[in-house]
Amino acid sequence: MALGIFSRLKEGLSRSTQKISDSITAVFQKRRLDDEALEELEDLLISADLGTEVAARIIAAFRRTRFGKEVTDEEIKQALAEEIAAILGPVARPFVPDPAKKPHVVLVVGVNGTGKTTTIGKLALQYKEQGKRAVLVAGDTFRAAAVEQLQIWGDRVGAPVVAGGAAADPAGLAFDALTRAKADGADVLLIDTAGRLHNKAALMEELRKIIRVLRKQDETAPHSVFLVLDATTGQNAIQQVRVFKEMVDVTGLIVTKLDGSARGGIVVALAETFQLPVHAVGVGEQAGDLRPFDAGEFARGLVGA
Repeated sequence: MALGIFSRLKEGLSRSTQKISDSITAVFQKRRLDDEALEELEDLLISADLGTEVAARIIAAFRRTRFGKEVTDEEIKQALAEEIAAILGPVARPFVPDPAKKPHVVLVVGVNGTGKTTTIGKLALQYKEQGKRAVLVAGDTFRAAAVEQLQIWGDRVGAPVVAGGAAADPAGLAFDALTRAKADGADVLLIDTAGRLHNKAALMEELRKIIRVLRKQDETAPHSVFLVLDATTGQNAIQQVRVFKEMVDVTGLIVTKLDGSARGGIVVALAETFQLPVHAVGVGEQAGDLRPFDAGEFARGLVGA
């Protein structure tokens, strides 16, 4: 089973892997690791979206342990995977709903187009497979397609979807959904939200209103806030985290569309910059392609080690 999961991850990361792996092979064919080689490696890591801080940290480690030695491309890949896994290890925390909270309320945020609605559907399916009950909230009321999409997922996984008409009040929907989830004894309440960053003030107010209204029923809600990021945006994901952290208390990240991007290194940059838990990564369209995040597997998959 684990091998199957890893092979799907490797397949999903293939574009990122090819970019990094081919470049390493081109630079390191039995070569002495001197200043010039380290400089080329640093440029390669930055171009692969790992970010300047991560690149500098990895190069410093290589300088300490391997400087002046003859190295092969395979040795570099293996060492690089170990360094990346060490950065990712502290943030690799698959999400487990708290059974003491009935339901565990999750607010899902992110800009439009990152895959929030699909991610909620996939999470609901995973919880169903674990024997947990989910209630879904179609809180992105400005996008009719988002409401329809969530209802399709709800039908598919047998999860109730609380939805309103066009331009319904998302906070009111969330309140009603929490009432229903409590009555149903649901384990998880997943709340979809709008992502219109071009009007940040309005979006901030909307998110804060949802939280305010939820707290009339449960002063600890939401218990988790997931920020969904699209890997294809590369370094823009860093700015998105900064913006959403201003608006809400982001508790964890989910990175989607890694299969459509050569920019998988952005996950490493996010880990180094924010130290926020990375709960899951999306490596394909299928429900099973939203994988709990594993630092070692991701690092090996990313560099082709």
